[in-house]
Amino acid sequence: MDKTRPIIIIKKKGGHGGHHGGAWKVAYADFVTAMMALFIVLWLMNSSKQIQVAIGGYFKDPTGTAKKVGSNMAGTGDNFTLNRENMPKLKEQLQQAIRQMTDFEKLKTHIEMTITSEGLRIELSESATGTFFDSGSPKLNEDGRRLLATLAQELGKLPNKISIEGHTDAKPYTASATYGNWELSSDRANAARRVMQAAGIRADQVTQVRGFADQHLRKQDAPLDPSNRRISLIVQYIVKNEDDEEKPAAASEQKGEPKKENAAPATAPEKPAGKP
Repeated sequence: MDKTRPIIIIKKKGGHGGHHGGAWKVAYADFVTAMMALFIVLWLMNSSKQIQVAIGGYFKDPTGTAKKVGSNMAGTGDNFTLNRENMPKLKEQLQQAIRQMTDFEKLKTHIEMTITSEGLRIELSESATGTFFDSGSPKLNEDGRRLLATLAQELGKLPNKISIEGHTDAKPYTASATYGNWELSSDRANAARRVMQAAGIRADQVTQVRGFADQHLRKQDAPLDPSNRRISLIVQYIVKNEDDEEKPAAASEQKGEPKKENAAPATAPEKPAGKP
């Protein structure tokens, strides 16, 4: 008996391509990314040098902390570069540190902080009986040492440069004295520098120590007023030169005044009579 052969039907699909998945989306995304990178490069080539350097600096140092140096002194402040934008932050930080001093109520009227074209100016003014220095002497008293040490611990965290100035009132020494207001103002500024460097600021942080005698009175209409006797600390801004490198702004350049020099002796002689 013949067996019936099975009928086999073969169906062939047409030549239309099937679904290829999402590979094309990946390729398209790569193309769009490459085009965006091209446009960014073209934009950078036509931008200013300042923008080019700033963007290049970000890729070299994304955290922005490479140039923020400090000291090994303990304190409550954060390291940051002092510029015109964050100047109020430093002022507030210093004020908070000073308020922690035990004699703050006694000293607060003799401490003044102002933001100027040079940077942050901190002025420590004297009273009739002496507030930070012994009367007529470049020797700092205990209050002056504590205050300068407190400031040094905070300022030593900054990369900014510092200028220190000494000022006196207009009362002259006796005519026969070999020591006068020029020497006193210079010696007081140097005394402040020594205390601050011992307490926290770096040796290379102080760029100028200047004595002005009575040439820059705080109260022009009262040249004998005790507040004319003062120490000024100037925390200079960070500015950029042509190569966009951060450098401190010199006080004399900001003011447009020539730098003043004096030939004060390294060691003060004994206190002469005739100066309060």
